[in-house]
Amino acid sequence: MRGTTTELDTPYPLGSLLPAVLQEDELLMRFTAAVDLLLAPAISSLDCLGAYLDPALAPADFLGWLAGWVGAELDETWPVGLQRTAVAQAVELQRDRGTIAGLRRQLALITGADVEVTDTGGVTWSAEPVDGAGPVVPPRLEVVVRGNNLDAARLAAVVEAAKPAHVAHTVRVEPSVTDVR
Repeated sequence: MRGTTTELDTPYPLGSLLPAVLQEDELLMRFTAAVDLLLAPAISSLDCLGAYLDPALAPADFLGWLAGWVGAELDETWPVGLQRTAVAQAVELQRDRGTIAGLRRQLALITGADVEVTDTGGVTWSAEPVDGAGPVVPPRLEVVVRGNNLDAARLAAVVEAAKPAHVAHTVRVEPSVTDVR
């Protein structure tokens, strides 16, 4: 939590901005020093505003608020480095939301594992106008994540939130295949 601190000096002491005749008044100088203590955190925050808005530099307790600005959903159990990456890539992930590439990228970011997403497609076309659209295949996603120590229920919740609502899905977690030489 940010607030007042006794160790933080202001770079712009109010007493030094007063005319010399007022700087001789001890009570006024103590009053301006007290106001300086109150203003120092606000001035420091404004001076460091660029760092607060950069996911790589923002304080860890500020990332949740910053994520709200860009529409990212952070899991509190994620390491801070992953939270920073999720906030930094949130705009790109939102652009691809609802697509196979976007889902694959989001799951790869979260898990750090190999992700395979397949869908049924469900698109038909005809060069000639026809009365019926042909057989309708219900849209479906199959997600396979190859990695160790992954929570299938948590991954299913991520897929549920990221895919179009009318598309059914299944999530399988398979152990990672390691190349032994």
